[in-house]
Formats: sequence, structure tokens, C-alpha cells
Amino acid sequence: MSTEEARLGNPPSPADTAADRTLFGHPIGLTNLFGVELWERFSFYGMLTILGYYLYYSTTEGGLGIAQSTALGIVGAYGGLVYLSTVLGGWIADRVLGMERTVFYGGVVVVAGHLSLAVLPGMTGVGVGLVLIALGSGGLKANASSLLGTLYAPTDARVDGGFTLFYLGINIGAFSGPLLTGLLQREWGFHVAFGAAAIGMALGLAQYVLFRRNLGTHGREVPNPITRRELTPVLLGVAAAAVVALVAVLTKLITLDNLSDVTTGVIVVASVVYFAVLLRSAKVTPIERTRVVAFIPLFLANAVFWSLFQQMFTMLAVYSDERIDWRIFGWEAPASWIGSVEPVWIIALSPLFALMWTKLGNRAPSTPIKFALGVIGMGVAFWLFALLSGFEGKTVPVLAVFAILGGFAISELLLSPIGLAVTTHLAPAAFRSQMMALYFFSVGIGTSMAGTLARFYSPDSETAYFGFSGAAAIVAGLVVVACAPWIKSRMQGVH
Repeated sequence: MSTEEARLGNPPSPADTAADRTLFGHPIGLTNLFGVELWERFSFYGMLTILGYYLYYSTTEGGLGIAQSTALGIVGAYGGLVYLSTVLGGWIADRVLGMERTVFYGGVVVVAGHLSLAVLPGMTGVGVGLVLIALGSGGLKANASSLLGTLYAPTDARVDGGFTLFYLGINIGAFSGPLLTGLLQREWGFHVAFGAAAIGMALGLAQYVLFRRNLGTHGREVPNPITRRELTPVLLGVAAAAVVALVAVLTKLITLDNLSDVTTGVIVVASVVYFAVLLRSAKVTPIERTRVVAFIPLFLANAVFWSLFQQMFTMLAVYSDERIDWRIFGWEAPASWIGSVEPVWIIALSPLFALMWTKLGNRAPSTPIKFALGVIGMGVAFWLFALLSGFEGKTVPVLAVFAILGGFAISELLLSPIGLAVTTHLAPAAFRSQMMALYFFSVGIGTSMAGTLARFYSPDSETAYFGFSGAAAIVAGLVVVACAPWIKSRMQGVH
């Protein structure tokens, strides 16, 4: 309700009244976004944890029989493309639909992608399904997080706690998705499991529509509407990019074997271009420009973190299949359950972290320090994996892996929800959704790198692989610690 309406005594609209309500001290709209993100992550991780196996298992096992190194590269490249597409989702929200509607339509496209994987055979289903899921997830992910940020004022100390609760929803989905699809894949095959992912996303869309009023008018506006004059060059640019990609595939400049490398390069170039656009735009104020500069080292640290963490679905998927003893009380669990282990820790620890950040308020460590601790923690966790290299064959104790993945979870909680929160507050007003897309670019770089790095793993060189990877992350974290005062001074009042 506007100030003038309040002065005249006009009653607030039902949407505004709903948006003003709170639950456990947080805006009621958090519950709606919590739910849609939970089911989106259920479908995403439920599919992703079995995707590599689908690609490299033999045809007699229900797979496609692709070389293992190529399959891992495809998984990494796909993950990178999901985050690359967030720029499209952010652009559509900022220029065409607004954040709230982009979340909804993104979910619809995700459902279509999972159905394609479930119904279409072979690489046709993989190609169509993964492209649709990447595009839909890109639209939903960037905007769900940005929309949540609009529910809090920039100086609201509850924001880190709110994003940590939002992260709890993400990880309930990430935990339950692989459990169900792993069992379905083993008992009924890959296509039934992919169908379950589609049903999960459909449930998320249903609850989003049912409780849409909880968001009030948040995310309904289009902050920077595109004009007809601007639309033509955009469409021409999209067509040109499609032609270039098609030519690259036909001439074999892009192949399945180098897809993760190409994806990493494309996202790096796109990130440089995007930072240049933000820093040079006349719609960005001097203070906002300084905040964008402060975001750059956080962007780089985030990419390092995710290049290790996202190996959960590349290198660690193979590790789970070939090295972990999954026998539990005489019953052997599916290897894909590796994707559900770390979310157990997140679910247990998220409320504690949310309470801690809420209680500490402005006394909590600054964002750069939280980022540094998260990156360093991932490096230490990889070093712990190196200690297990003495086990022969498929004998690595699952409880030892469970404990190490607790380190993954603590590191993630120190960095990822904090990164989502600070991005919404460092973002220029005219580029809020697109700034969140830029944040996801750093996740995309790390994810596609996870596919590239996984090619260097083998059981014979585990100590060196985990040792060097962990050391690189720890060095990156220490660099962020050293730069923390410089970063904080340029955040212009954002804690």
C-alpha cells in the first residue's frame, strides 16, 4: 500500500496484508519460496546424482555406454550451463516478466525437461531434457533467491538467518531427491527415476501457485522494461549465438569430450563482459559501482569453492560407485545416495547457523571472513579424503565419508547462503536479478571445472589428487582473509 493510500485511509489489498505477516520472525513469503526451491532441488539433484551413471553404465545396465571421462565432463558441463542460463533468467525478470512470474515459468520448463528425460530414448532425451532443465532452472534459481532478498531491508540483520532457512529447504530437497531416484533407478530403471523428478517439480509449482499471495507485490514489477527498439538487437544476438554454437558443433570445435572445458571458458568470458557492463552502466550509481568491485574477489573465491564441492556429482560419484562400501546392516545402499549424505548435515546444522547469525546480528564475522572460512574448510575436507587412500578397492567405510562430508556442509553454510544474501544487497537496483545471475556464474565456473578436474582422478593417484586440490582451496581462502579489510571497505555499509 502506498503512503498516499495510507494517508487517505484506504484499506490495504489482500496481497499486501499477506506479505506483511511473519512466521517465526521472518516474512511469510519465505515459506512459499522455501517450498518451490525445495521441490526444484528435489528434482534437480534427484536427476543429477544418477545422470553420470546413466551416461557411462553399459546398455545392459540400462545406461548409454559412454566413456566414463566423457560422461563426467558432460555432467560438469551441464551443471555449468544451468548456472550460465541464470543470466537469461535474470534478464527476463529485469526486462520482461519480473522476478515472481519468471520463477513460475522457469518451473514449468523444468517439468518439461524432466519429462523429456523420462520419455525420450538415448541421447535425444539427454539433449532435449538437459537443455530444458538448464533453461528452466536458470530462470527459477536466480529469481527465487533475488525475490527472497526483496522481503528484507538492506540493514535487516535477519537476512542471513532467512537465507539460511531458505537453504534448509534447498537441502531437504537435495537430501530426499537422490534417496528416491536412487532406489527407483535400481528397482525400475533410469527413466522411472527421471519421471519421479518431474513429479517433484510439478508439486513445487502447485504449492507456489496455491500460496502465491504470501509474496504480496514483491517481484511483480519489471525494474528495467525493455523497449521495442532494444528488443530487435537482442533477438538478433540470440540468433547469432545459436548459429555460432551450431557451427561449432558441426565442425567439431565443440565435442562431448571437451564440453566442460568449453563451458568453463564461455562462462568466464560472459562473467568478464557482465562485470564490464555493470561497472560502465549509467544506471549504476557510484556507490553501487564500488559495491560491484567489492563483489569481484568474493566471486573468484566462490568459483574455487564450487570447483571442489560440485565434484560430489562427478569425481565423488565415481568414488562412491567404486571405492565406498555401502553395506548397511547387511543391505547395500545405492551408490547414488552419496548425493544425500551432505544434505543430512545441512538439515541438522542450518537451524543452528540461522540462530547463530540471528543472535549475533552485526557482531557476526564479516562476509569476506565467512567466505574465506568456507573455502578453507573445503580444502581441509579434501585433505581428509586423502587419508582414506590406503583402503583397497571398494572398502572405504561409509561412516568415514559421512563424517568428512560434514566438513563439506559446514563450509557450505559458511559461504553459500551468505553469498546469496550479500549478492542481493550489493546488487545495483536496476540489475538486481542479473547480479544474482552473475553470482551463479561463479557457481557455474566451479561446476563445469568439477567436470574437467574429475578427469584427473584415479584410485592410483588419490593422495596427490586430494592433496593438491585441498591445498589450492586453502591458499585461495587465505588470500581472501588478507583482502578482507579492502573488500569490506568497499561494501559501503553492507555487513
